[in-house]
Amino acid sequence: MDLGGAYYNTKTQVEALETLLRKLPDRAAPAPPVDRPKPRRARQLDADQVQELIAGYQTGATVYELGARFGIERRTVSNILHRHGVPMRRRSLSAEQIDNAVHLYNLGWSLARVGDHLGVNHTTVLNKLRERGIPTRDTHGRPRS
Repeated sequence: MDLGGAYYNTKTQVEALETLLRKLPDRAAPAPPVDRPKPRRARQLDADQVQELIAGYQTGATVYELGARFGIERRTVSNILHRHGVPMRRRSLSAEQIDNAVHLYNLGWSLARVGDHLGVNHTTVLNKLRERGIPTRDTHGRPRS
């Protein structure tokens, strides 16, 4: 049984590792504190700002626009509107609009173009076409297999 080879005499390897360990910083010393930003408090709107937000929504501004205007998250805008009983606008398509979307798509219009025409996102159009069982095209206009 041959016990020789590259890893048999470990004395030189142990000495090399001990030399490297001595070069490492002292592990007993505490690590320096990490500079993290302090958590911030969520921005609170006063009563006048809430009324202005509600009026803005009722005159047609989107939750995204209102969030940008007041420096708050769009979900916060929605929460404020719900808390004050403001009915939310539904951005879905009526049955007539879906029929129109199917017709335009079958004429060769892209999902994006149909969505722009109807004032909704292209994924809304795609979802409605799928609900109706309409076969969609790939990005080159070819039927999907």
